Amino acid sequence: MINAVTLVGRLTKDIELRYTGNGTAVANFTLAVNRPFKTKSGEQEADFINCQVWRKQAENAANYLSKGSQAGVTGRIQTRSYDNNEGKRIFVTEVVADQVAFLEPKGSGSGQSSPPQTEQGQPVDINDDDLPF
Repeated sequence: MINAVTLVGRLTKDIELRYTGNGTAVANFTLAVNRPFKTKSGEQEADFINCQVWRKQAENAANYLSKGSQAGVTGRIQTRSYDNNEGKRIFVTEVVADQVAFLEPKGSGSGQSSPPQTEQGQPVDINDDDLPF
């Protein structure tokens, strides 16, 4: 059986970092992932996907990502349920991340990052043949 997810999107708000009773870090965030098509009116739609990451990766994500940051997530889909204060059963579907990749330099979460430059400030010309993947 396979339960694998890979996402690339932008954080909709700052990451919420908490610690369990035994001190294990857990971070929750929502990733906005554009759909691969536009509506008839030409608008880009997105899905807002709840994600969770644990331990050291949770602390790193909370320290280095913020609202608007672009991130890559690999993990699995998990469903769970609980009873709320009114006794109603609530179902939750989320991605539990195995890895969170920081896809922009810290502080450039607006998505307006400048192209890579040499030490002399000249733009670097990178094409697909230069990439290792």
